[in-house]
Amino acid sequence: MLKYYREIAIGVVPVLLLFLLLRGVNIVPFILISLFAAAFLYTAKGGRGNLTAAAGKRSRRANLPAPLSFEQIGGQERAKQELIESLDFLVKQEEIAKLGIRPMKGILLTGPPGTGKTLLAKAAAHYTDSVYMAASGSEFVEMYVGVGAGRVRDLFKDARQKAEKEGKSSAVIFIDEIDVIGGKRDGGQHREYDQTLNQLLTEMDGIHTSESPRILLMAATNRKEMLDSALTRPGRFDRHIGVDLPDKKGRHHILAIHAKNKPLAEGINLEKIAEESFGFSGAQLESVMNEAAIYAMREQSAAIQQSHLSMAIDKVMMGEKTDRESTKEERERVALHELGHAITAELVNPGSVSQVALSPRGQALGYVRHNPQEDRYLYTREFLNNQIMVALGGAAAEELFYGDRSTGSRGDFDTAMSIVRTMVESGLTELGIIDNHMMTPDSWAKVNKSILDELMLRTKGLLQAQRDVFLRSLDILVKEETLSGEQFRKLISEAGSLQSV
Repeated sequence: MLKYYREIAIGVVPVLLLFLLLRGVNIVPFILISLFAAAFLYTAKGGRGNLTAAAGKRSRRANLPAPLSFEQIGGQERAKQELIESLDFLVKQEEIAKLGIRPMKGILLTGPPGTGKTLLAKAAAHYTDSVYMAASGSEFVEMYVGVGAGRVRDLFKDARQKAEKEGKSSAVIFIDEIDVIGGKRDGGQHREYDQTLNQLLTEMDGIHTSESPRILLMAATNRKEMLDSALTRPGRFDRHIGVDLPDKKGRHHILAIHAKNKPLAEGINLEKIAEESFGFSGAQLESVMNEAAIYAMREQSAAIQQSHLSMAIDKVMMGEKTDRESTKEERERVALHELGHAITAELVNPGSVSQVALSPRGQALGYVRHNPQEDRYLYTREFLNNQIMVALGGAAAEELFYGDRSTGSRGDFDTAMSIVRTMVESGLTELGIIDNHMMTPDSWAKVNKSILDELMLRTKGLLQAQRDVFLRSLDILVKEETLSGEQFRKLISEAGSLQSV
């Protein structure tokens, strides 16, 4: 019927325009209105969506991933084991049919950025010998209603067709940043978002699960709490796999993987680099190895030295060195500030300082790199108090030597108040177990002042007895700009002033 009306319009409109032209009527406005109406109807009926989806199809096919196995991914042993177990439901279809196991429809990967969620999805496609298609959540968002839903349908349709063409029994679709289209529905007027999410729910809802090839949807997000409950329920995303930051063993594995194609000097200790890179993601560790190779190239070195790796950690953590020039008084103040952090850290946790540096990096005029002895996932009140004292050590040192503070302590105070918030929310303060949503700004100000003032007095008391260490370390730090942890501990030992808390 629509085609019939279109043919009538094609025949009638030119005749009508010609008649008006012969009568002397200006037909230019009519032509413009007709063109605008045709463009609007074409877009509303999905023409734009079809064109964009076709372009997306071409880009997805042009950017096929290289085969990637789970052995090539380091630092995620638990996540890999759980994922492989989930994928076996797709690989061993005869066994799961005998046991009456329902085919898995979706796997949700959650965790911080750079931990390898996309790599795990590629490895999953390789492990299951499936067709792999990837898209980002933003590719489905459009201001025109219905376009996003059409793109979802096209993505699943393309995956099935491609699997059939290549003779595969399954296809893996990976959607990165799925929270863009899978966010909680609030009943507002975002019809395009709702229709896109509804279409995705429909595709996962079991309509096509009996068909071959099977479709496994994998998705990644950094904000699982933002997803709609209809999307995360069993029967849609059946497995939720956390992809966390790697521990020390995992970091060493990741560094070893990225070091395979790089010339390393004899005696390189990757385990030490794994210790110093606490809290780094897999992407950051890859950047460390890459930056170390760049430092080696700058110095025209044939192999990567331990010093290059150490400098690379500083760059990834703090940024590149800057050319800021400061006065002698400012350099001494910065040096005393950083020594305050370092001495406090050594007093509350001996052996934790890896390096004290006076060279400016990023926005910092100096910094202390800490070397945690072991990864921690649970924190006691005493440990958090010690961390606050380390953060306050710089300001305390400035007050002891200059009688006042500088703006260089602003970031340290932010860190200290963040730790106080963690303590309050964990019930580790005198307030006891409370709901942090009941805390008013005045309440937060009072608890911050109470805890920070007490710990500042304790920190000043510790540093007051270490003036000899300050003065001995200051001369070396100002001249050489860096002080290694071993040198620093030797100075403390020679001063005979190491005290336990």
